[in-house]
Order: sequence, then structure tokens, then C-alpha cells
Amino acid sequence: MTADDSLGRLDDDDYPAYTMGRAADLLGTTQNFLRAIGEHHLITPLRSPGGHRRYSRHQLRVAARARELVDQGTPIEAACRIIILEDQLEEAQRINAEHRPAPGTVKASAAA
Repeated sequence: MTADDSLGRLDDDDYPAYTMGRAADLLGTTQNFLRAIGEHHLITPLRSPGGHRRYSRHQLRVAARARELVDQGTPIEAACRIIILEDQLEEAQRINAEHRPAPGTVKASAAA
């Protein structure tokens, strides 16, 4: 591995760079909270060779959203489900947009 490869990981949103303790500190939450959102299948941390949980920046953003909902009084199970549904909706909207004709184009009729 070259130094360039190592530095490239710093820009990778999905690289599991954060330990559970560091992730909890960054989010201002507990390690139990991170375990709980994992149990509800919101995020699945990668494991180090020693078996320790490691989190990516993307996972930390998802966890921060869950924390925000829980802090507003939403039960953790519901917060996880809300975020999962929001992600599914966003993906469906992206797929729909890809299949929409561009403005100004005429859709071919099925009878032609």
C-alpha cells in the first residue's frame, strides 16, 4: 500500500475509520446507543481484525440523524424505521427521476 492509497482513504465516506468509543464521543452519545441502532439494523459497523466495531463517516451521519430523532422524543425503534424509510423513498425518487423523459422530449406512444 502506498502513501497515496492511505491518504485516499481519508476522503472515502465509507472507510471504517472510527472506533466505537471515538464514534460515540463525536456524536455525544453512548456506546450503547450505537449498539442499539445496530440491533435495529440501521447501521452495520465493520469489524476490525480483532473484532472491534468500526464506523465510517457515512454511518456517523446516519447515527447523528437517529440521535436527533431520539432527542426529540421518538423511540429508538421508530427513529431507525423512519430513517430506513426516508432512505428508501430517496432511492425510489432517484430511480423515478432517471426514468422520466427530459423536459422538451416527446414520449413515444405505445400505438406507434
